[in-house]
Amino acid sequence: MDVAKKLSSKNVLVFNLVLVGIIFGFSLAFVSFSCAAPNSRVFVMAQEPPQVVIPENAFEAAYGLQLAFNAIADKVLPSVVELQTFTVGQRATPPSMQGIPWDFFFGPRGPDGGGAQPEFRSQGLGSGIIVRNYGGVFYVLTNDHVVANAVEIRVATRNGTEYVAEVVGRDPRRDLAMVSFRSRNSYPLAVLGDSDSVRVGDWAIAMGNPLGQQFSFSVTMGIVSAVGRTGGPGGNINDFIQTDAPINQGNSGGALVNIRGEVIGIPTWIASTTGGGNVGLGFAIPINNAKRSIDEFIATGTVTSGWLGVQLNDPSREIAESLGVLGRHGALAMQVFLGSPANNAGISPGDFITHVNGREVRGVNQLTMMVGDLRPGDNATFTLVRDGAVMDVQVLIEERTDTIAADNRNLWPGVTVVPLTDATRRQLGIGANVSGLHVSSITSGSPADIVGLRSGDIITSVNGEGVTDLPSYFRALRERTASELRFGFTRGGAQLESLTFRR
Repeated sequence: MDVAKKLSSKNVLVFNLVLVGIIFGFSLAFVSFSCAAPNSRVFVMAQEPPQVVIPENAFEAAYGLQLAFNAIADKVLPSVVELQTFTVGQRATPPSMQGIPWDFFFGPRGPDGGGAQPEFRSQGLGSGIIVRNYGGVFYVLTNDHVVANAVEIRVATRNGTEYVAEVVGRDPRRDLAMVSFRSRNSYPLAVLGDSDSVRVGDWAIAMGNPLGQQFSFSVTMGIVSAVGRTGGPGGNINDFIQTDAPINQGNSGGALVNIRGEVIGIPTWIASTTGGGNVGLGFAIPINNAKRSIDEFIATGTVTSGWLGVQLNDPSREIAESLGVLGRHGALAMQVFLGSPANNAGISPGDFITHVNGREVRGVNQLTMMVGDLRPGDNATFTLVRDGAVMDVQVLIEERTDTIAADNRNLWPGVTVVPLTDATRRQLGIGANVSGLHVSSITSGSPADIVGLRSGDIITSVNGEGVTDLPSYFRALRERTASELRFGFTRGGAQLESLTFRR
């Protein structure tokens, strides 16, 4: 059979068809595997989502805000400084280094050994803001706790230049201080804003030197989360601005600024449950609280504070209700210093002070601050509630000194009392038939202490006038104690009478 016949035979045709099928199958498999993912899984492409178009004006708003923050940092950071402080302390000598042979080589150590304990230097870090420049002398506002007890202070500016600084003045009650340094260089002054206009929700930008020198001149951002906060450490009397802008150790004394780049506060302390780390609760002294201090520091090196001469209390709901001032803002004068401006003006224990020169008093801390801001010699109008009646009294403010404010002999009457509530009766084991006022505390050296009152006594009379509640107690103090004071009281179930205090 010739070749043509062989190629046209039925067997060859079947072979060709099988061969073509095999080739087609291999080709299809190759194409399928070559299009699959490297992990041999085949992905089914879903329908492509519609393209999201961000409006151009949204970009413009975000970019504009970013430019604002850039400008604020450029404006304020050159007026922020780093404060390096050095203090000297004494380290106790370990017992293992006392006696022979240590005493032979180094001499006896410690109070019992007749020698001084070894001294050591410790370094601290804080922040400050440049607020004044007079002839090349730059004045830096900071916190008092940053420079307290420092034997050496160095100021470092943002450009890396360091200067030796000295303390100009301190005000521990407000935790404010000022230092100065000399320089031929030019540094911008911080622009001070109006902290009274700060509102919750405002932008807040913190600038300072947190957590060591490697983080110097940091900028953090948040909002004002509250205003008028009280309860700062060390008896600080400010009404703080609260912010969630991250503030850490080393930020103290720096700048809290608004969206216009104006300083509205001095970061001072943080509330933390992590041993000092930021948890979103930072507090700054309102800058308006510091403006007067700046001028007085530079002029005299000291800050004078007004003195009213009252011991104040934020009354509980029960006490406020018994005195008829429930729902009112203010502070209760529990005791008055004899011979003080308050005493001379006729303010008495039990008066509830609501306004000073027309400004509302929101509590004890704010009233303390408001009085401190008054200048000695000022005549101030105090609005108060007494026996349900509202009245104004004129007070001639005097200068506060630590000596006069600590003289308990003049604190009238020197006892803090609370009503006998059901809870107090159960705690003290007192029956419902006993009336009077429970003595919760006695001020040492005060008239009440001198005549023999003690904590836990139940006062039943003042100068022979029976007292059953706070209104009658304060009324008796006001009307029946012009020149002398004595108490009737019960102690351990016995009815007693105190000695008589005469003034």
